[in-house]
Amino acid sequence: MPAPAPINYSQTWTFFEGEWHDGNVPIMGPRTHAAWLGSMVFDGARAFEGVTPDLDQHLARINWSATNFKLNALVDKATWLGLVQDGLKRFAGNAELYIRPMYWAQNGVGGGVLFDPDTTNWCLCIYEAPMPKPTGLSITLSPFRRPTAECAPVEAKAGCLYPNNSRAMMEAKSRGFDNCLLRDMLGHIAELGNSNIFMAKDGVVYTPAANGTFLSGITRQRVIELLRGDGITVLETSLSYRDFETADEIFASGNFAKVQPIIRIDDRSLQPGPFYAKARKLYWEFAHG
Repeated sequence: MPAPAPINYSQTWTFFEGEWHDGNVPIMGPRTHAAWLGSMVFDGARAFEGVTPDLDQHLARINWSATNFKLNALVDKATWLGLVQDGLKRFAGNAELYIRPMYWAQNGVGGGVLFDPDTTNWCLCIYEAPMPKPTGLSITLSPFRRPTAECAPVEAKAGCLYPNNSRAMMEAKSRGFDNCLLRDMLGHIAELGNSNIFMAKDGVVYTPAANGTFLSGITRQRVIELLRGDGITVLETSLSYRDFETADEIFASGNFAKVQPIIRIDDRSLQPGPFYAKARKLYWEFAHG
């Protein structure tokens, strides 16, 4: 059988085992616990238009995730920051980049499911990733749900949480939608498949209360703060799918695309609204401030 064609990755630099490597450097093998059994946490920050908004919070959160996942947080925030600053020099000043620190378990205890935190390894990967244009997304309701702390490590940004969201998005795309709203186990809306969600109704902005079933994103928290600072009422509360079906406008927040409008929910078309426009404007002003 011929070998598969290599993937043409965008420009990538990874700091691993004491030095920078060009390209998609191998960091795991078939015996690596994380590759086999998912014992990995990560974070993602952004560089775009010469700025890196909330980089310090993302670098603090990777260590928070590692600690909660029971991995060893081996790199302090100042060291992470220095490595990021060094890595950014390898790209054009206006490059749109994804900044991804990672921790993972190398070995299991006795070769099995339980990982050994004393074999924690780490890297920092930075690569070109164009910012999605705010052209708008179509969404629907997913049949899949977000787990609780009793059945998944939701208190960390863990790679093992994302396959469930991936299958939710695949199911939505099979029905002609870009993304989907996932509920928690009690039926409340939690998030989109890859970002946090907001809606507006009668002059008030609403977002699902951070109840521990989804990651309360750094960009989500920043958008809430910016809107409230501009005098807009933002309520964190329990929301049903019906609330979104009847909303005046819907928009998403996330590190990868920042702030994006929702332009269709099921068969109902929506226009990018004033609260979306305000949130995006305020975020860009904050990022460049």
